[in-house]
Amino acid sequence: MLTGESETGLRKILDFTRTCAILLLGLHFYYFGYKLFAAQGWSSRFTDLLLERLRATGLFDGFQRSRLLALLMLGISLAGASGRRDGPVSRSRVAALGGCGMALYWGGGLLLRMPVSREEGWFVYLAYMGVTTAGFLLLLTGGTLLSRLVRWSLSGDIFNHLNESFPQEERLLTNPYSINLPARYRLRDRVRRSWINIINPFRALLVIGNPGSGKSWFVIRHVIRQHIEKGFALFVYDFKFDDLSRLACNHLERHRDKYPAPPAFYLINFDDLRQTHRCNPLDPATLFDITDATESSRTIMLGLNREWITRQGNFFVESPINFLTAVIWFLKKYEGGRYCTLPHAIELMQLEYERLFPVLRSEPEIEVLINPFISAFEHDAMEQLEGQVASAKIGMARLSSPQLYYVLTGHDFTLDINDPAAPKVVCMGNNPQKQQIYGAVLSLYIARLIKLVNQKDRLKCSLVFDEFPTIYVNGIDSLIATARSNRVATTLGIQDFSQLKKDYGRDQAEVILNIAGNVVCGQVTGETARHLSERFGRIRQERESISVNRQDTSLSRSQQLDAAIPPSRIATLSSGEFVGLVADDPDNRIALKRFHAEILQDRAQLDREERGYVRIPAVRELSEQEVLENYLQVKLDVARIIEREAGRVGCLHKRQEEGRAGR
Repeated sequence: MLTGESETGLRKILDFTRTCAILLLGLHFYYFGYKLFAAQGWSSRFTDLLLERLRATGLFDGFQRSRLLALLMLGISLAGASGRRDGPVSRSRVAALGGCGMALYWGGGLLLRMPVSREEGWFVYLAYMGVTTAGFLLLLTGGTLLSRLVRWSLSGDIFNHLNESFPQEERLLTNPYSINLPARYRLRDRVRRSWINIINPFRALLVIGNPGSGKSWFVIRHVIRQHIEKGFALFVYDFKFDDLSRLACNHLERHRDKYPAPPAFYLINFDDLRQTHRCNPLDPATLFDITDATESSRTIMLGLNREWITRQGNFFVESPINFLTAVIWFLKKYEGGRYCTLPHAIELMQLEYERLFPVLRSEPEIEVLINPFISAFEHDAMEQLEGQVASAKIGMARLSSPQLYYVLTGHDFTLDINDPAAPKVVCMGNNPQKQQIYGAVLSLYIARLIKLVNQKDRLKCSLVFDEFPTIYVNGIDSLIATARSNRVATTLGIQDFSQLKKDYGRDQAEVILNIAGNVVCGQVTGETARHLSERFGRIRQERESISVNRQDTSLSRSQQLDAAIPPSRIATLSSGEFVGLVADDPDNRIALKRFHAEILQDRAQLDREERGYVRIPAVRELSEQEVLENYLQVKLDVARIIEREAGRVGCLHKRQEEGRAGR
């Protein structure tokens, strides 16, 4: 590094070289114009002796040699020039000064070739000296500006792209579970190929990106394709049906041989009942104890009333949940669970209190749950009772429709999708225009499915949620934390942390964001970008600082740790460009976990493949009359339950009274 003394010494050498160039040019003028100077009396014994010595060196053997040497020494002196920076240096200004200077410096010799008389020769030579000197001065000025331009061009990366580049994983690392995304990235001024290797998807994959950032096209579709190709049981929540469902259906047909047993494809779609299977999420065979009923009740109520998520534990939140739990468990115990479906629970909840409570009271296991409601009813505390029950009845009434009842009362398949003997690929479609109603029902399906797949000795399983915040999944953080050992991979697609915070509450949103081991992020802004930038860490970067004073301009360089991917960079990512972090495991170590790359897609091949996709086949032919008959059958079933139970309870009370009278 330059110290103060060495820098001063270097400056003196450059100044001396420049002075020599000027002296050499002056000697050139005197030597080749000696006769003219002597005629004017501008000579002496000393100058004559000096010229004799210089002639012996060969310096003035040719007219151009001394001029060229003077120009060379000027160039050497300008190589280390910095000077004070007065303002911006333009390339056109440097070019103009250099071009004019060179033209005058070399073109001045043409004046000496002009045919003139002896008397005019003196004035011509003076003109030659003036023109050459002017060219020399212009070259000196232009060269000084050029040196500054070169020095300042070193810091031309105004957005700091080169400094924020870093080495990334270029190896393809695969295993029976991995997701591998081809990519390219920039390392300093070179573009290199790389791979985003998500070798441990069981530690959860969080895909974040604003609308249009490409999270579904560039990432989620790859997850579905590659996990089907590796024989995963698969669940897909398709928010904008049927984008992902069609992909899963067609890709499964091409890779059925990858599964240990023939896989089946099932679809839940509430809009087109001909293109949907039927499934009862409250299948009594999967409700092992009353806690399962409680979990189902909490999921459906919080899915219908998302603002309750942050108010759990509140009396008027827990009361409707307990009421629905009591109804579900009663149906589970009644006649072996024959009527244990969500539509039957909805209809049963809508009955008058004087008809409903005696029937529910007949089941001993739910007596603790319904006692507060019965007590309020018997003491005529109707306002309290309505506050406890009405919110549940009103919310559940929104689900009362023939289409929903038809899908929810069938038994085409069960939700244990990772059964090794009967693997399944299940897609559930939502509708953005009806997401509040459909989302609540789908949340119940997903809650029951998660309970069944998160078990030991099952087939490897992948759960893919596009636009995850549009549904409520109770205990998703527990699934991510515990399902790794059971080979359950979870992929969550969200647009922004603020969206997740709004729908799940800040505490649970932070847990989801922090617990995911793999993160792939497209363009996001604000708090999400800041959080991820901190998570990606820092790298060593070069910094330049500029100091301008009256005499000089100095440029110093240093190295310091700075954000590898700052929030501003995340906020300006293009579609298909992602940053992120991958997780490894003890058997597959990855040193370069972070990435900032553009995911590569062979769009022509993908378009050809998708043009070959067929529509999802219809499940059945169905008439509106059949749907309506199923709807009315549910109402009739509930009426029969009440009639039978009311009669049985009445007879039981009569026998009890007769027994007391006999005693």
